[in-house]
Amino acid sequence: MNTHSGSGDRHRTLATLAGVFGEAGVRHEVMQVTRPKQLRTVAANAVALAAREGGTVVAAGGDGTINTVAHAVLDTELPFGVLPHGTFNYFSRTHGIPTDVEGAARTLVTGTPRPVQVGRLNERLFLVNASLGLYPRLLEEREAYKRRYGRTRWVALCSGLLTLLREHWQVLLRVEHEGEPRLLKTSTLFVGNNALQLAQIGIDDAPVVAQGQLVALSVKTGGRWAMLGLLLRGAVGRLGSADQVASFAFRHLEVEPVLRRARPVKMKVSVDGETQWMSTPLVFGVEPKPLWLIVPPAA
Repeated sequence: MNTHSGSGDRHRTLATLAGVFGEAGVRHEVMQVTRPKQLRTVAANAVALAAREGGTVVAAGGDGTINTVAHAVLDTELPFGVLPHGTFNYFSRTHGIPTDVEGAARTLVTGTPRPVQVGRLNERLFLVNASLGLYPRLLEEREAYKRRYGRTRWVALCSGLLTLLREHWQVLLRVEHEGEPRLLKTSTLFVGNNALQLAQIGIDDAPVVAQGQLVALSVKTGGRWAMLGLLLRGAVGRLGSADQVASFAFRHLEVEPVLRRARPVKMKVSVDGETQWMSTPLVFGVEPKPLWLIVPPAA
């Protein structure tokens, strides 16, 4: 459990979990994470414990926390559960997992494991999206605003608006899509693995996600009013119809900047809301192994 995710009361969360699991006769152990650097170690310990006890590993937090724990679980094929505590909770919502603590906890007791698709960017997995360009910058600005004003959707949306109106960034990329190389000039290259998120912003290719494909969006650079227009289109589910946006489905995609340098180039990327520097070429694809996610019985 990431104690810094969301805006809820962790003591109330712990009490709710104890009540639901106690009523069902399910033994559980909560491993609380107070510092981000602890998360990988705690996730590994949870996986080892679940493997010994024949149990389930559960991640309680936002998409970034869920991503890290899922990375530890994937190779083991252990059942994986989610208690969503993030701002948008796209991963849990797209699989029908309730966003309230009690509903999500009851899903862990009554649900069944189902294989779900996982994306990969070089050595990192992603459950929702991965991107480069302006979007990672937007996420960094969003986290700064959240620390100052609170972890709510309104803060996230307003910070995104301010970043889009201020930043003007573009890069020339060499892209190899299904074996066909081409040049792409863009401000953001966004790769989605979440049908709900893509459908909400109006991308027609959204249904192919979870069918062995991912969806890429390329956004051309524009002025302040053009960027504002794109934001509004996304808010009303019509981003896919904008002239500045191109989208396509793929199984394998290689990306690198067009730069005349002998040494390897690193680019800033975001993976499920967490930013980092990654060496190029950037290789996007679908992870061969699925994640065995516990979903509601009717899902």
